[in-house]
Amino acid sequence: MRSDQNLNKILSDYFRVPEDGLGRVCTAQSSGEAGYFRFGSDSICYGQCASGVSEKIENSELHDALKDARLSDSDVHLSFDPAQVVGNLRTERYVSNLRPRQGRIFDSPLIRKAYYFVREMLPVAVRKHFQKMYLSDWRDLRFPNWPVDFTVDNIHERLLSLSMEAGGVERVPFIWFWPEGAPNCLIMTHDVETAAGRDFTPQLMDFDQSHGIKASFQVVPEKRYEVPDEYLRQIASRGFEVNVHDLNHDGHLYQERGAFLERAKKINEYARKFDAVGFRAGVMYRNLDWFDAYEFSYDMSVPNVAHLDPQRGGCCTVFPYFIGKILEIPLTTCQDYSLFQILNEYSIDLWKKQLELIRQRNGLMSFIAHPDYLMTPEAQSVYESLLSYLQQMVERENIWVALPKEVDAWWRARAEMNLVKKGGDWVIEGSGCERARVAFAVLKGDRLTYEFAGCAAEKNARA
Repeated sequence: MRSDQNLNKILSDYFRVPEDGLGRVCTAQSSGEAGYFRFGSDSICYGQCASGVSEKIENSELHDALKDARLSDSDVHLSFDPAQVVGNLRTERYVSNLRPRQGRIFDSPLIRKAYYFVREMLPVAVRKHFQKMYLSDWRDLRFPNWPVDFTVDNIHERLLSLSMEAGGVERVPFIWFWPEGAPNCLIMTHDVETAAGRDFTPQLMDFDQSHGIKASFQVVPEKRYEVPDEYLRQIASRGFEVNVHDLNHDGHLYQERGAFLERAKKINEYARKFDAVGFRAGVMYRNLDWFDAYEFSYDMSVPNVAHLDPQRGGCCTVFPYFIGKILEIPLTTCQDYSLFQILNEYSIDLWKKQLELIRQRNGLMSFIAHPDYLMTPEAQSVYESLLSYLQQMVERENIWVALPKEVDAWWRARAEMNLVKKGGDWVIEGSGCERARVAFAVLKGDRLTYEFAGCAAEKNARA
């Protein structure tokens, strides 16, 4: 077994919890093939595990690493490296081993290239038909868990519980996830795919603003449509945000490394021109290993669970996380296009279900609504119903409604804050600490709950 500061660091990074008083995390040396196993009944992991792994996700329940966890001398002994597993999930390294149907013609690079070559000439109804065929197996996917996956969050909570138990403590302070003690965060984003969507932007801003929401607009800089300076100024002048959306939205951004690097240079130039700090790739295509070529502060191209996306996978968390220097702000709800065109649902029932699950875990509620697909009366009616529902929820529960750039700024500030004890109270130090709140993770049996520090939090607000 080995004890590694980096293993305890994943708790500090996630919770911003002081490490003193917690049990150390010790793991077996990683060896053998990576595969699927469990860490409790609700958490499917992917990585190396000394107690065994399964090649197929269906057999992951045969190896539950939680049963092998031991507490000894204030140490937590695990048969796997949680930092490796969390990294594998956040960066979707499990996807290559997650193929329910091999050899599908739609997965052929030539077929995909041909599709994108003619895509703009195809009516939405025809595109929808091909997309439904491609995504027809989405209900058969065992992992990530639909409609929201919390695996990464479950691992962190279970690891903190074990560390608390090993350290003999029942209550541990940490820096709350959102500013001002908000229970959740909500962001709305709009990917502008066509000239018609661009021209619908002012009306969409009216919809959002009338319900107390400001959103970001992801703009395609080349080929799709003209991007006048006045269009960008109009968005910014109303308090909304502009980001870069791919280069030309042709589906080829990540196909070849050399071509990608050339495109990334242009994308970075457009970011400076648009005064944008965020990015989202077209069709949510992504290669997280290549993010080092970007000069953005944050990315929004990774879904929580991607069953209804051409690129399958998902990061399995409802919180932002860092990929090198870039903050990933995941999409945690179903896209409007998928809801309307793939599922044929014109109601907010699925969104309400996802919101309730995320609400219970204090996570990020993030949306994509395309102006291009909100121009029909039926779609507008559904979207306005969503906005009304969100407005009521925000007012009732004091949820933080933010622009993506504000989430980025907060998460970066929180990552630099520290908890210190002064005069018997826990106090947060660091830039922006006046907005932060002290909370406590409380161990009740084998269940972890959160509660605020009350007076201690008020003292911190004035510190």
